[in-house]
Amino acid sequence: MTGQADAPSEVPHVANIRDVAREAGVSYQTVSRVLNGHPNIRAETRQRVLDAVARLDFRPNRAARMLATSRSHTIGVLAAINGSYYGPTSSIAAIEDAAREAGYSTMLANPRVVDASSLREAVRHLIDEGVEGIAVLAPQTRTAQVLADLGAPIPIVTMQTELRDADAGLSVDNELGAAIAAQHLLSLGHRRIALVAGPDDWSEALARTRGFEGALRDAGLEPAAVAAGDWTAESGYLAFQQLRGHGFTAVFCANDQMALGLMHAAVERGLRVPEQLSVIGFDDVPESAHYLPPLTTIRQDFDELGRRAVATLLARVEGSPLEFPTALPPRLTVRASTMGAPV
Repeated sequence: MTGQADAPSEVPHVANIRDVAREAGVSYQTVSRVLNGHPNIRAETRQRVLDAVARLDFRPNRAARMLATSRSHTIGVLAAINGSYYGPTSSIAAIEDAAREAGYSTMLANPRVVDASSLREAVRHLIDEGVEGIAVLAPQTRTAQVLADLGAPIPIVTMQTELRDADAGLSVDNELGAAIAAQHLLSLGHRRIALVAGPDDWSEALARTRGFEGALRDAGLEPAAVAAGDWTAESGYLAFQQLRGHGFTAVFCANDQMALGLMHAAVERGLRVPEQLSVIGFDDVPESAHYLPPLTTIRQDFDELGRRAVATLLARVEGSPLEFPTALPPRLTVRASTMGAPV
């Protein structure tokens, strides 16, 4: 031992806002305005600052930024979903991407129990954390009343939730999508068509049932039989047991997973899909193209739904007008699981 203390390791310098200002040849106030999206900055100055930020790998301190601007640049996401569903998961990922591109971060609240008390607590938690707006993905029918009663002081945009204020929510037009599914089966000559509905406490499920039954009524028909599922493949499998014996030649399942389970049960009992039973789903999850047979379904764009949720929320936060409708059009994707009615 030499008796001398080891020299302290050198701590790498972390760039700060004044370093960026020196690098760009501007004042630190100008750097701050660029980082906070101030509109009255010359394009070349803005680019010079952004280039300096990139060279120095400068990362603004979020807490300091909030103190300086009185804004958090954070969007809350309330996801009141129990279970792993493709649609909500895809929309949440799209929200995070779109928020990041707009210079916002996201904060997720995912209550374990989906009841009125938990929904209220989740919204209040996000507000207490300083979010500037909240995107709500809580498609249960009770959500609308909870949000209406809460009277939140910040903008809230819902997805796939039916609200009294039509401008407050974004959704794929589920009712239209289900009507398109019914019309596709009718166009193939089917007249005895069964329904596997989603859970009756979900706005999407109710809208899909309305659309399907409305299209049949327009053709002078009623569903040949109806069974209720819970979005899972297992519930679709069990639904087939309830529908057996009703002589239907086609079935609309309110989502693709239930269609998968129903086709499994049908094939186990010797029915050929689509020769003896046509099946159509809803969502167009990636796996539906690889079902056996590949599933005819109604496609909804979950990514676009998430992007529009962020755009709508930021328009309200920043007082900008909206430039697109709140309802996204669904699209029929025809594959091998449907064909003309058997003679």
